Amino acid sequence: MIRSMTGYARHEARFEDCVLTWEARSVNHRYLEVTVRLPEELRGIEPACRARAGERLGRGKVELGLRVARDSGVPAALTVNDALIDRLTDAARRVAGRARCSPDLRVTDLLRWPGVIDSPPPDTDALARTAREALDVVLDGLVETRRSEGERLATLLTTRCDAIAGHAARVRAHMPQLRTAVLERLRERVTRLGVDADPGRLEQELALAATRMDVDEELDRLDAHIAEIASALGREEPVGRRLDFLIQELNREANTLGSKAADTEVSHSAVELKVLIEQMREQVQNVE
Repeated sequence: MIRSMTGYARHEARFEDCVLTWEARSVNHRYLEVTVRLPEELRGIEPACRARAGERLGRGKVELGLRVARDSGVPAALTVNDALIDRLTDAARRVAGRARCSPDLRVTDLLRWPGVIDSPPPDTDALARTAREALDVVLDGLVETRRSEGERLATLLTTRCDAIAGHAARVRAHMPQLRTAVLERLRERVTRLGVDADPGRLEQELALAATRMDVDEELDRLDAHIAEIASALGREEPVGRRLDFLIQELNREANTLGSKAADTEVSHSAVELKVLIEQMREQVQNVE
């Protein structure tokens, strides 16, 4: 089943008193282009994140972003800098001794001093492991949304393929009647001219006219391309480039059919084919 290149996923994970939030979004692109945004303390895992995305995705412009924030609902772990407190109290005593007064150092004064109370830094290695595990989950979600969108695109493409096949079948059924009518008109014109036409030359001209409006090959190739598109839609590997090529071939046959159109019915079918093919071309741009 085909996959779209458009998708979005979000996942949250917890580590100690922190919340890790991954967001992944992708849009159509000619190749795979992965951008990773990470907090400064996790910049070291950027190559691994980029490689992991490359293993899961074939094409598309992919943006991966990670935010790490402290969970306000979880009491923060605090550490007391005993050495700094000792230095502060010792400095207060020396100042008081020099000034010949008693030291007036309160606990609140110490607590306000930068660095006396601090939160311990997280274990960077463990945080990185959690971030990579959470990345796998968000990539699973992105792949799933791209698959779901791909199913929708496959349905739209199949519907338009059926419509193209229907137009081709109607033109094919109409051609014997059209050939007979065109050849009869040619004979009537010769008769109205009132000249003696060489029977052999007349047959040659009639055969040439029939050849000019013969569209059997174009209709056969349309059917073949439609069958190939149906086959591609059932494959598991990326088929976006193959589908893009087949759409170009469909358009080529529709243009030739239009140039050979000998009456309004065939012309109308050729126009409808071009409309359907253009709709398919726009949809195929999003297929991985």
